[in-house]
Amino acid sequence: MFDPATTALLRAVLDEVCEDVSRSESGTRVHVASRILEAVNKGDTSPDRLKQIGREALYDAPTMWR
Repeated sequence: MFDPATTALLRAVLDEVCEDVSRSESGTRVHVASRILEAVNKGDTSPDRLKQIGREALYDAPTMWR
């Protein structure tokens, strides 16, 4: 479980990265979120780095999720 500040950071990063992704495209959002969570679990908490990881995940999302 993450502390409230980290949770807020994760939400903000996910919302920013997925701002052009419909909320109904949950598969894409889950893919991006999981990549961001992997990075945080490895100790990466830089907002800029997490956004970069999220954008890369969005770009690499399987086409069936786009």
